[in-house]
Amino acid sequence: MPRACAIAVVLLFGGLAPMTTVRADEGMWLLNDPPRQLLKDKYGFDATDAWLDRARLASVRFNSGGSGSFVSPDGLIVTNHHIGAESLAKLSPPDRDYLRDGYLARTRDEELKCPDLELNVLVGIEDVTDRVNGAVKEGMSAADAGAARRAVMSTIEQESTERTRLRSDVVTLYQGGKYHLYTYKKYTDVRLVMAPEQGIAFFGGDVDNFEYPRFNLDVCFFRAYEDGRPIQTKHHLKWSPTGPAEGDLVFVTGHPGTTNRLEALAKLKHRRDHTLPYTLARLRMLEAVLEQFSARSPNNRKLAAEDLHRVANARKAFTGQYQGLLDPAILARKADDEKALRDKVAADAALKAKVGDAWEQVAKAQDGLRDFEKLYYLLERGDAFDSKLFGIARHLVRLAEEKPRDNALRLREYRTSALESLELQLFSPAPIHVELERVKLAAGLSWLAEQLGGEHPLVVQALAGKSPVARAEELLAGTKLADPAVRRALAKDGVAGSTDAMIAFAKLVDGEARSVRRRFENEVEEPERQGNGRIAQARFAILGTAVAPDATFTLRLAFGVVKGYDVEGKALPFHTTFGGAFERAEAQGNREPFDLPARWRERKDKLDLATPFDFVSTADTIGGNSGSPVLNRAGELVGINFDRNRHGLVRNFVYTDVQARHIAVHSKAVLEALRKLYDADGLVQELLGR
Repeated sequence: MPRACAIAVVLLFGGLAPMTTVRADEGMWLLNDPPRQLLKDKYGFDATDAWLDRARLASVRFNSGGSGSFVSPDGLIVTNHHIGAESLAKLSPPDRDYLRDGYLARTRDEELKCPDLELNVLVGIEDVTDRVNGAVKEGMSAADAGAARRAVMSTIEQESTERTRLRSDVVTLYQGGKYHLYTYKKYTDVRLVMAPEQGIAFFGGDVDNFEYPRFNLDVCFFRAYEDGRPIQTKHHLKWSPTGPAEGDLVFVTGHPGTTNRLEALAKLKHRRDHTLPYTLARLRMLEAVLEQFSARSPNNRKLAAEDLHRVANARKAFTGQYQGLLDPAILARKADDEKALRDKVAADAALKAKVGDAWEQVAKAQDGLRDFEKLYYLLERGDAFDSKLFGIARHLVRLAEEKPRDNALRLREYRTSALESLELQLFSPAPIHVELERVKLAAGLSWLAEQLGGEHPLVVQALAGKSPVARAEELLAGTKLADPAVRRALAKDGVAGSTDAMIAFAKLVDGEARSVRRRFENEVEEPERQGNGRIAQARFAILGTAVAPDATFTLRLAFGVVKGYDVEGKALPFHTTFGGAFERAEAQGNREPFDLPARWRERKDKLDLATPFDFVSTADTIGGNSGSPVLNRAGELVGINFDRNRHGLVRNFVYTDVQARHIAVHSKAVLEALRKLYDADGLVQELLGR
């Protein structure tokens, strides 16, 4: 039986429910290869091309991370408050805090233009697998094969961009089993329309994060413009005034970030024993640094709020992943899956010859990665240099070196088709706060020393005879990269003659960073792609495409049923209510983070407290699905996805629907709040098409 319809495993930290053979709602499906027959057989739903096309063209990717959807013909977009948080912080003037206090534009003239937000709408998909794989010739070394593969991907993207004038990305699917060219309509004039207070968008704070029941109005509205006018969107979602009922079939169209369900067992063990422990240690360090910085003053708290939420959320999510890989039953299940596939390959002589030593090749790559993984993260990923200004300096240094090269030979992030998006971020006028930069950069340099040792040559070179705090202060005092005009001048004229301290620092560490990147690409990335590609071909031969590919922050379709679940003998309902939010606040003594915003307390008597607030379903979601629309059979928006519960954190590796749920804001809750609390009747009328 295909894994898409197979055994579900459930993790409840501390215990594993029995495995049962049920047809689970597993899968983050490609919209050009949806599970039509499964939906027809199980739910009597016909996934027509028209339904899928409208869902695809109404779905929006926030290039900063997250999802959203068009909900009116005038380019209105709904997503999560926490997806809009970065823009809310950047748009806040010195005397206002839109992230904390919210914002409402009562006219189009009051809609605030975001400084560097890019939205993508998927308009085309083309299978380019044969062309990508055809660039790799038999007998090539891993280094040559990797270079050839990257070169042809860049060439395909450049050709597409020149032909269509659309953003063009070659997406790796099935860990190298398939390659698809995705073309996107891009919007960069995006304006803030409405956001509620953070206190209700993130009610319960970190305490309730990844928990249920929830009481969050985690929504934010933007509008896309072109040529100074709101775009006209034929493909938008009708807003359901009633929302979902228990037992309803629902769909989630969004951009899940990363899953690891099809990874080889050796890769999962490497994550458990090496990658995740390092990642969690770093996140805990960053969280402590940001909390200490925030505690010093109200202004510091404002500056660090978005970073702190992001880090705390990641720490909790990765903790769930780690607990999952520490559960012997889950690893045993993965081992059984791999053995079953390998046994079928071994029984087919032709398939065995084609697959060869694919699993051993992946395992060997993990053995090699152990020797330099931390160095790769510290230098090339930039964990040791946690600073927006350093990131800008690195891009300027590398742009000067990469742009003169043939497009096919450049580092992937500097290929022609990606430059416009890169420059939107690089030249952003959003303010950069030196106070926050200072503590983060000092923490990164300390982390470098902690991981490598104080006498390591790279540490000595990076610190230049100073403490991490003093070195960070020196670098920040000697840079002018906070000024976008300076960045533009350096991008145009080059960095050869620059005396900027951060540019000099980026040059200082760039040689080692590039070296460890090349090693990663040649010794890990390409061998893994080759091995995983052959494993994927074995899976296709045996199962076809009945198994969805792992998530890649590209548009997917998930589906499930709206229903509650039992925890420790207690039945949790499929939805919460506004009244429940007030009860939760009172039970917690109205203390932070359970203190409802003033307008909620003052206007409580205006609300219908029985209004559904948040709801859950079994649909298969992951990080990156935040802001995704939740649709009913008619393709109407009935909710806005914003979280998973803790039982769903293991979904990176295995799917479960026993207790795992995704959590969404109920469409009726949004209308009730907009009408009675925010006096946003104009927005309500637009949502209802009146």
